Amino acid sequence: MREVTFRIHHAGEPECEVSARHPEVRYRSVSSMTGSGSERKRIAELTGPPAEIAAFVEDFREFDLIVSAEPLAPIEGAHAYVALTIDVSAADWDGIGERFSRLGIHYRTGTTISGGVERWTAYLEDDDDLSAVMRELERGGNEVELARNVELASIERSPQLPASGLLDGLTDRQREVLATAIAAGYYDHGGGVGVEEVAAELGLGSTTVWEHLSRAESSVMNALFDRFAEGEPIDAAYGGDRTDSS
Repeated sequence: MREVTFRIHHAGEPECEVSARHPEVRYRSVSSMTGSGSERKRIAELTGPPAEIAAFVEDFREFDLIVSAEPLAPIEGAHAYVALTIDVSAADWDGIGERFSRLGIHYRTGTTISGGVERWTAYLEDDDDLSAVMRELERGGNEVELARNVELASIERSPQLPASGLLDGLTDRQREVLATAIAAGYYDHGGGVGVEEVAAELGLGSTTVWEHLSRAESSVMNALFDRFAEGEPIDAAYGGDRTDSS
């Protein structure tokens, strides 16, 4: 199996078009597309200067297929979570994830978009035709660049990072929501557990759970980045030698 990363300018996609206008803003999908009718919903995280984030959201609303784009909280910092409602009947909707699914190809969730380019990572079996996959992704006028193509077995995984300190920035409620989501299998690839199931376990609303999860994930990832930025060897962070447990 191979791990393949594509950089895609998705023609006509609001996220790509608006991202190209606001290159200082990074878009990250933090939910799958939900809904079975013409209207689908998604939660996205926007990172960048607050004024640019606000302008990004306003530009979203110019597209006919965007029914609504509502921040979950006032835009005051460098991160904002936005609830999107999309009318898929208003355009010839054909998402990249849907194309991978039709081809029977696994792909990593949590797509990021910056500078008008989507970044997708997929996992191809030995008998998958990469050229055919590229042609399918290019259909409709999309511009596709192959950014990475490596044997999965050859990828070296770093030792598991210590949890100590990574959760310090979470509130008690965020810890509870994150722990419940992990226990329920929310982060298991293909597990089929959505935010609604986690919300039901906690007796909270889905939007509330999304906000707690998004803030918790952002806090943990920022803590990880800070640890890498410090340049501290991973073994030293453990406080001693460890064998690779990955």
